[in-house]
Amino acid sequence: MPYDNRCMETLDALRNSSKGKLTYNPEGPWFIEDIHDNSDFILGLSPQPDWVYERLNHEKDASFRVIHGLSGSPCVSPSPSPSPGQEVKKEEQQLEEEEEEEEESKMEVQTADEEKPQDDPSAQTTLLSPHDTQVQGCICLFEEIHRGKAKEQLMQRQETQALVMEDIANQELEQMKRFDELKALKQRQELQRLRDLEEQSSQEALGRQEKIREKMREEYRTRAKMREAREAEVQRQREAELLRQRQMEGRERLRRLNSIQEEVLQLQLLIDPAVSQTGSDLPEYRIRGNQLCGLISEVIQASSQTQFPTPEDVSNSERALQDMRGMISSMQQEVSQALQLKKRKEEEELARQQQTVQQKAKEPVQPTPAPSSGQKVKVKKEGLQTKAEPTTLERYRQLQDLCTQCAQSFEDLNSSRDSQTKKLKMELQKAASIPVSQISSISGSKLREVFDKISMLLSGRLVQSGGKSISVTQHPQGLDFVCFKLAEKFVKQGEEEVASHHEAAFPIAIVASGISELYPKVGDLILAHLHKKCPYAVPFYPPMKDGMSFEDYQRVLGYRVEGSTAESQDSFMKRMSGMIRLYAAMIQLRWPYGNKQAPCSFGLNLGWCWLAQILDMEPLADVTATLLFDFLEVCGNALVNQYQGQFWKLILLIKEEYFKRIEAVTSTGQMGSLMRLKQFLEKCIGRREIPVPKGLMSSSFWRS
Repeated sequence: MPYDNRCMETLDALRNSSKGKLTYNPEGPWFIEDIHDNSDFILGLSPQPDWVYERLNHEKDASFRVIHGLSGSPCVSPSPSPSPGQEVKKEEQQLEEEEEEEEESKMEVQTADEEKPQDDPSAQTTLLSPHDTQVQGCICLFEEIHRGKAKEQLMQRQETQALVMEDIANQELEQMKRFDELKALKQRQELQRLRDLEEQSSQEALGRQEKIREKMREEYRTRAKMREAREAEVQRQREAELLRQRQMEGRERLRRLNSIQEEVLQLQLLIDPAVSQTGSDLPEYRIRGNQLCGLISEVIQASSQTQFPTPEDVSNSERALQDMRGMISSMQQEVSQALQLKKRKEEEELARQQQTVQQKAKEPVQPTPAPSSGQKVKVKKEGLQTKAEPTTLERYRQLQDLCTQCAQSFEDLNSSRDSQTKKLKMELQKAASIPVSQISSISGSKLREVFDKISMLLSGRLVQSGGKSISVTQHPQGLDFVCFKLAEKFVKQGEEEVASHHEAAFPIAIVASGISELYPKVGDLILAHLHKKCPYAVPFYPPMKDGMSFEDYQRVLGYRVEGSTAESQDSFMKRMSGMIRLYAAMIQLRWPYGNKQAPCSFGLNLGWCWLAQILDMEPLADVTATLLFDFLEVCGNALVNQYQGQFWKLILLIKEEYFKRIEAVTSTGQMGSLMRLKQFLEKCIGRREIPVPKGLMSSSFWRS
């Protein structure tokens, strides 16, 4: 039957739908399998229970509508009980799928109905058969029974869920209590930790304070030790300073003793010339002088044992010096009186001789026999001299007068207050001094440039100095000023440069010699300055005049005196040595580019005269030995080449006779210069040659 066919088709469609595949469990709801399948599901309260209930009610209404659409009669579908969030979502998906399948089955049924012939009257209004109605009623009854059971199970599940939720709430409450207890515990622990930290910090602070106090105590002890060490160091320095001061005072007293001895010896040397002048013997003065010299020698020997003399020794020596001065003064007065008496006697004798001559003139002249040719008048000098030869002293005075006149000639230039004149004077002084300062142990071409520059300046031509052109013709007194300053600078170079570097004597000397050949006035001024600063280059031992202070006398001897303090003996001898070396180099060198036929201001004859005259004078302690050594070391080779055997006789005289006199006046502290001279003489005599001085080249550029 068509109706039966439709029922079967409907049942087949329902069977083939997703709902027809569901397994109905009479023991529980239709979704119990899902619950069993999700056995690992953990019950929990949904965070949005209101929305879940609303959704479930909506789905329940939708299921009722689907059932009514299939059966044509109202039917109540079972409402699922509330479940966790994951099951709710799964059920929603299943319900949506079932609704879609039911809609599809419904559409299929409608499509099948529409495919039936339109002429069939039963197609317009379809009524179910009693059997179908019965089946449908059974189905609804069965569903109602199962829906009731599902409601009961849902109520049970809700009660179980309420219990679970209550248990969960209790667990949460307990957890909150545990959390509060844990929080309180942590607060107590934090408070205890803070207390421990505070106590620890306080302990550390106490420890730091204790360390600081200990450090302060240690620092105090260290400072105390440092203060004690500093006080000990200060005491040591004070003692060292006192010792140094005592040594300086002792050295000063020793120098004073040496100077006193030197002056006493010089005064002693004045006795013999006085005796020779008067022609009478003065034994008391000679004896007294020897006693005073012996007294000072004993004082010096006693002080040498104690390293330094005492103030009493110096005072005793000064008293002896005063006695010596007084004795010499009285001797000079006596000598002057004797000379005056002798002069009167000579005048009286001359008057008598004149009267006799006049009387004899009146008488007839009688022939007298002539003296035999073998008779000669001999003048013999007794002992060594204390003064230079008269000709040497005359030359010395002439040079000093020339130097004084030259200094007076440019007095206006020197004392002018005009700014232009002062500037010109400074430029001229620089133009004269700078080239001389540039002389050193350099090649001949450089020395020739220096020589040409100085020569151009003296000739009146323009020269460059400090980037400016300068000439001596710019002032009437410019030439005298330049000559004076140039000579002064040459001597100063010997005093300073040669004293420190002995080899520098030769280049300075050769330029000075060349300038002296062209301009003899400069050579005379060089000698004048040299004799003024080093009187031993004359040689000349200046005497101490009446009324002259000791400081002025030291200046005359060549010492540098500032106030009342003179320079040390070492510094004095160093300067004297430098100037003697310069003088010894000048007398043996000649400018190689000059006129060989022109007269030379210097020459080796000056060296021979100096050496002969100094050997004819009494030696001075430390001075004579030093000057002889320096002179022979620089000029000895040139003198032996010039004078040959005659010079060797002088060397032997120095070694055998004069050396003993030097040794007699030399004290223990002055043996250095004496030993240098002795070794030099022994070396020269042993080798029978005097070596070429260091720094003197063998070329013709240096040697005249």
